[in-house]
Amino acid sequence: MKKEQKPELLATAPSLLWLVLFVLVPVVTIFAIAFRPALPAGGIGEGWSLDAVRALGDPSYPALFVRTILISALATLGCLALGLPAAYAMARLSPAWRSRMLLLVIVPFWTNFVIRVFAWQQILHAQGYVASFLRSLHIIGENDRLLGNTGAVVIVSTYTYLPFAILPLFAAAEKFDFGLLDAARDLGAKPLRAFFSVFVPGIRQGIITAFLVVFIPMLGSYVVPDMVGGTGTQMIGNKIAQRNFTDRNLPEAAALSGALALLVLAPMFLRRKEKTA
Repeated sequence: MKKEQKPELLATAPSLLWLVLFVLVPVVTIFAIAFRPALPAGGIGEGWSLDAVRALGDPSYPALFVRTILISALATLGCLALGLPAAYAMARLSPAWRSRMLLLVIVPFWTNFVIRVFAWQQILHAQGYVASFLRSLHIIGENDRLLGNTGAVVIVSTYTYLPFAILPLFAAAEKFDFGLLDAARDLGAKPLRAFFSVFVPGIRQGIITAFLVVFIPMLGSYVVPDMVGGTGTQMIGNKIAQRNFTDRNLPEAAALSGALALLVLAPMFLRRKEKTA
């Protein structure tokens, strides 16, 4: 090892150690548990077995994976749709007001996650003010419910993950040259067209980051579907929690977790393969 490489190695060693201990080791452990047998009373047995992996062939799992991807995608698109205008507006403010608005974005993190979801449970309750108001406008019927459906899960998930989308979008928008928008309008572009043709491509990296920061955690979400959803809105995270805490079938829970990890990593590997091709 060259002498000039030592400072670089020392600088990267803490990050590398963190990734090995808290990412690589847990992932390897999960995949290892997936190939162990499950004890009848719960727990992990001795030896090796493919029973947990074979269990992934359950006919209900493909629909579960599709539902998870669909709900995650809808919530992510909702966060981007709300986050883009918010980041644009924040970036056009004066530095003092930017700090104040950024503080308002971060404020929800000061409240416990479960408490915030529980608050939405009360807001969307069948006897709540929102449901009563919608019934008074005849938008929903007397027997219609705002909870226990995909819409409730998407709405609450969008609210929950919206700050995670706004922060990288704002970071990219803050560096954007807004003179380009003025130039586009001088050339005859309408404000909306200038926004989508100039501003959105100009913060492309921020949009990609916001998408990943929201979509990947959403794939493993289970608290929101459990509290505001129903039996028809279960996601992979709910099934993993059920196998782990209720059934005590740790190998099958690990197999589902491994399948979820591969689902998350697949697009990354495909993109890398396209670049090297």
